[in-house]
Amino acid sequence: MVRFSFCGVELMAIGQGALFWPSRRALLVADLHFEKASWYARFGQMLPPYDSIATLSDLTALVAACGAREVWCLGDSFHDRDGCERLPARAQALLCDLTAGTRWTWITGNHDAGLTAPETRLADHCGGEIVEEATVDGLVLRHEADPGDARPELSGHFHPKLHVTLRGRRIARRCFVTSATKLILPAFGALTGGLDAAHPAIVRAAGRPAQALVPVADRMLRFPLAA
Repeated sequence: MVRFSFCGVELMAIGQGALFWPSRRALLVADLHFEKASWYARFGQMLPPYDSIATLSDLTALVAACGAREVWCLGDSFHDRDGCERLPARAQALLCDLTAGTRWTWITGNHDAGLTAPETRLADHCGGEIVEEATVDGLVLRHEADPGDARPELSGHFHPKLHVTLRGRRIARRCFVTSATKLILPAFGALTGGLDAAHPAIVRAAGRPAQALVPVADRMLRFPLAA
């Protein structure tokens, strides 16, 4: 984990694509996309059905390693509104252990906005609290960055990845994107793609000047972004 400051708040970036907020003992992740593989299978595109278990195993290990008391999921936690219903028994057990052992909050995204509908009953199956967005100790937590909101903000949605060429090889790596008041998290899910961090949509959402942040060992690598 690499410690850094964002809008006066001390945070720690984790190479797997999560944030730890030490003063709150809070872990923040975005774009888990549980049950993405089973969603594709319904339309004939067969993928290995282990994405939710892989993501939850990684998340369980991180919660334990950080000693997190709170977990904030910044939207698109499920690939669709029925994703919780399709979780295999082992995945649902892992998730229920996590939501029972922490103060767990689901922020809804564009994929899982239907989780707020009464008939979905996510909390009954998986636990946690569902909100559209939240303001915590001066930071706005939402799914997609709002360029018109000047308040300090943490979000997800874009799945940013940094693409660099090193010794003739093209390398892609999950990264955070930050500007003066925006911090966009990468996707944490095991079966999520990524959008080039320099894509105009990301730079527009973050505002200029924007940087890609890549935590490596005990230091933070910073790359200026120009769409």
